[in-house]
Amino acid sequence: MANKAAHSDNIPEEALALGKQLCFAVYSAAHAFNRAYKPLLDRFGLTYPQYLVLLALWQQDEMTVKRIGEEIGLDSGTLSPLLKRLEAAGYVGRQRDPSDERQVIVRLTDEGQHLKNEAFGILIGISKASGCSLKQAEDIRETLHQLTRQLNAGPGED
Repeated sequence: MANKAAHSDNIPEEALALGKQLCFAVYSAAHAFNRAYKPLLDRFGLTYPQYLVLLALWQQDEMTVKRIGEEIGLDSGTLSPLLKRLEAAGYVGRQRDPSDERQVIVRLTDEGQHLKNEAFGILIGISKASGCSLKQAEDIRETLHQLTRQLNAGPGED
């Protein structure tokens, strides 16, 4: 039988329960978001990572593959097949940068730009699915950004 007593560092064993883990709460929320997005994106033939690429491009009509990867946190090996599928769907075009052949520039097509208008419907659908007010969503988003910055910074000094 497991010992329920407090451990030497005064952390109760219940702290190890799955439902008590912040990481599991974030993980579960991410999966729930993916399930909520799926039917909204399916009508456009998009996956969630493809949608993230389009969100980045809607902010500036063209970006290098490297910059897109920095924006959404994916490496070029993951991005390349994803961008090929977006290009085949007619949403983006890709071309080598004439001034630096190592760089590939990704541009929205007219169809990709037009899809931006449809994205507001996706945003409204997710807003309804989450049940959050704009203020609640803003607060949660900022808390998660702060958490991400802290985790990326590494362990803090005691």
